Amino acid sequence: MNSVTSAPRARGRRPWVCTAALTLPLVVVGACGTGTGPAGQDGGRAAGSATGTPGGTSGGTSTDPSGSASGAPGPSVGGAPGSTGPGTGTGKGTARPPAGGGSASGARGVRTGVYFLHGEQVSPAPRTVTAPATAAGAVRALLAGPGRYERAHGRTTAIPSGTVLRSVVIRDRVATVDLSGRYDDGGGSLSLRARLAQVVFTVTRFPGVRKVGFALDGTPVRHFGGKGVVLNGPVGRTDFEDLAPAVLVESPMIGDTVGSPLRVRGSADTFEAVFRLRVTDATGRTAADVMVRATSGTGTRGTFDVTFPYKAAHTGPGLLRAYFLSPVDGRPVTVDTVPLTVRR
Repeated sequence: MNSVTSAPRARGRRPWVCTAALTLPLVVVGACGTGTGPAGQDGGRAAGSATGTPGGTSGGTSTDPSGSASGAPGPSVGGAPGSTGPGTGTGKGTARPPAGGGSASGARGVRTGVYFLHGEQVSPAPRTVTAPATAAGAVRALLAGPGRYERAHGRTTAIPSGTVLRSVVIRDRVATVDLSGRYDDGGGSLSLRARLAQVVFTVTRFPGVRKVGFALDGTPVRHFGGKGVVLNGPVGRTDFEDLAPAVLVESPMIGDTVGSPLRVRGSADTFEAVFRLRVTDATGRTAADVMVRATSGTGTRGTFDVTFPYKAAHTGPGLLRAYFLSPVDGRPVTVDTVPLTVRR
């Protein structure tokens, strides 16, 4: 496996996480399945269901571009968060335009995710790009930076303003992304690795891309930035594991409007693959709280794909939290948060 090397920055996995959670009388959701999709890149698409506490009634569902078993983006029938407010999660994707070229008859747009930073870790935000150059469109949307709504919820970027995409070429599931020289200007090793991770996660969300190679102004990159981040070949998500939260929620994404039952997909690396998902509604009341088990954990990132009902008191701004319970005092330790509009 190719790697990205720089000054070490270990992210503690806390091998004891979720131990206390195993004793709680909530339904544990197992996730299983195979294939390649954005949730785990190298792992399979998982399928599962959960019965949450409290229960809820059937209603709308939240989806994202990986609505198919392969994780391929589907056409957009709703908006992404813009400069003024959240977007809307919409129906399942049916078309799968190619990631970097070709044609898709009748396809106008593809809903995908671009990866900003929440703290020091990647977090997807929805965008709509035009087929067939969907990977290039996603990178351009990433370079434009987070919108007002996303910035208000702590989403930032390590990519220098003024960075321009020159081209994206995909061959044998490797995307070569050629950016302007501005891309590696300034910043320490963490900032340099973070901006690489943002591009890698954004492009590998498309199922036709497994790894990413980088070029600057047409020249392949071997040493990135003044701090000497070494790129000895194409890199993938596993090369930036320390920049992904222990539970990475890929869908729903920030600003989506969701209904019950709620489908949540992503990847996780927690102790014994167990963690919890909590939905709170506009009043701050807990609408659902379920225990989830990914396909793997304890040092190996697995995938999860669960559906569970919730019961909201009011429609309005809500929050999806992924967390585990501290074995020290039993308090929840949040590892990822996704602001949503929760329908009653």
